[in-house]
Amino acid sequence: MNATVRERLIGSLAVLIAAILWGTTGTAATFAPEVSAVAIGAVAMGGGGLLQALLAAKGIRQSQEQLRKQLPLLLLGAAAVAIYPLAFYASMRLAGVAIGTVVSIGSAPLLSALIEYRLEGLRLTVRWVLGAALGLAGMVLLCLTESAGHAAGSAGGQVVQGVLLGLLAGLTYALYSWTARRLMQRGIASRVSMGATFGIGGLLLMPVLFVTGAPLLASWSNASVGLYMALVPMFFGYLCFGHGLARVPASTATTITLFEPIVAAALAIIIVGEKLSAMGWVGMGLVVACLIIITAPVDWPGPKQIRQRVAATARTPSQ
Repeated sequence: MNATVRERLIGSLAVLIAAILWGTTGTAATFAPEVSAVAIGAVAMGGGGLLQALLAAKGIRQSQEQLRKQLPLLLLGAAAVAIYPLAFYASMRLAGVAIGTVVSIGSAPLLSALIEYRLEGLRLTVRWVLGAALGLAGMVLLCLTESAGHAAGSAGGQVVQGVLLGLLAGLTYALYSWTARRLMQRGIASRVSMGATFGIGGLLLMPVLFVTGAPLLASWSNASVGLYMALVPMFFGYLCFGHGLARVPASTATTITLFEPIVAAALAIIIVGEKLSAMGWVGMGLVVACLIIITAPVDWPGPKQIRQRVAATARTPSQ
């Protein structure tokens, strides 16, 4: 196995660990039902972001000049970090956990690829297109099966608003993934790029937490949920995500995180007691297939290579 393939596998595994940790947030939030979605989002991403900045403080100080030169990119990523959790958790509150998660996470790979296509001229491979198509198909099946069982009683307007907020969450998720990777590509260390981006984003979320976070202090249970969300999925999870982003494109990373709804659904079944239909299990299988295609250490030919091979075969005389 050559070094490039090994680095890609390490990066993919790091992103997958992050997706698993993020998939626990929905179940964790059920243990603090009186805490609003906005407060959960602010404490999770705000607290986790500030912890990342604290961990990377030395590197941030040493890279001040580099960060100053990339200030527009840094601020764009930080704004996306601040908007993402508010849109994501509000989407789940309005449209239901399953639909909010599916739309937010499922739309991110397409939006990420669009960003890279428009701003970097990146050409999508056959492997990525096939993997993303399977993953998104799986997300649609999960969304349909869950919405039929849980969101049918929601007001139509609320569901539409939730879907729109989910798309906003997917866009901001793709955007801060792209800006963080761009900072890394411009010579700024992974920990510094993530620490600076999420640190500023965390600071932007502090006023929101101050206004909405009082219920987090109302009981030990609520406080424990807040601490868990900030420390485990957001702090450690995004450390893993940053490690992976330094090794794989943002579009690949966001596609791998399609595993997050799988974890969320599995925990809902095991811990919360929800049921999953046969269509939901098929959706899970498609997402797993997506992950295998995206991360398998095999170089698939692109359209040009396929045409060349077909032409070469046609020129070869039959025996």
